[in-house]
Amino acid sequence: MGYYTRVLSKDEEFPPFNELAQLIRTEHPEYRLTIEEGNEEGWSTLLLSSNDEVEVALIERNPVTDGSIRQDEVADFIEDMQDCRPKSGVQWLENYLASVKTVYAFQHLQGSETEEGSNALHALRAALWDRGNAIIQADGEGFTNEDGYHIIWQFSDSVSGPWKMGVLQDGVWRHFSMDLGDPDHRNAFLKGTVPDDLTSVLGSGS
Repeated sequence: MGYYTRVLSKDEEFPPFNELAQLIRTEHPEYRLTIEEGNEEGWSTLLLSSNDEVEVALIERNPVTDGSIRQDEVADFIEDMQDCRPKSGVQWLENYLASVKTVYAFQHLQGSETEEGSNALHALRAALWDRGNAIIQADGEGFTNEDGYHIIWQFSDSVSGPWKMGVLQDGVWRHFSMDLGDPDHRNAFLKGTVPDDLTSVLGSGS
């Protein structure tokens, strides 16, 4: 099935193809965006590739409508995170996902394994996320809030390194960077608290 990251948006509206293609041409001229399915105004699948035809990512735009496959996918996300922690993050996500109208699914391909390809992919994903009313999901990692901080634990037990995290306390996000491999940091996050030796920055309200 491959590795996927997704932008989950509460908005039905989406940017036209030309806007996204121009972004890639301007910021990453060694790469290009082409339409695989749909047209410039109503695209459904795009291909990000290098100018020498190394494929970086397939991007699918999927409306979440009653009875759609993406509605089932969102329901699966909710089911899969029931045993995750912290519970405050899970509860917030349940409410958020119920309002998602569009899923942008990025299938990472061979070209995404290079630094340049990864940067182009991230620029495109950020352009969709930066429109607002959206969160990010990554296979094997979990979900962010609208500020881009991870809010539930879906990492493997062996993970380590710095990561931007957020916990919801009294209706306000508290953001911080923790070491995923530090047992004290990990335990505090799973309880929905900021690790004692770290300073948090207040984010937006829930």
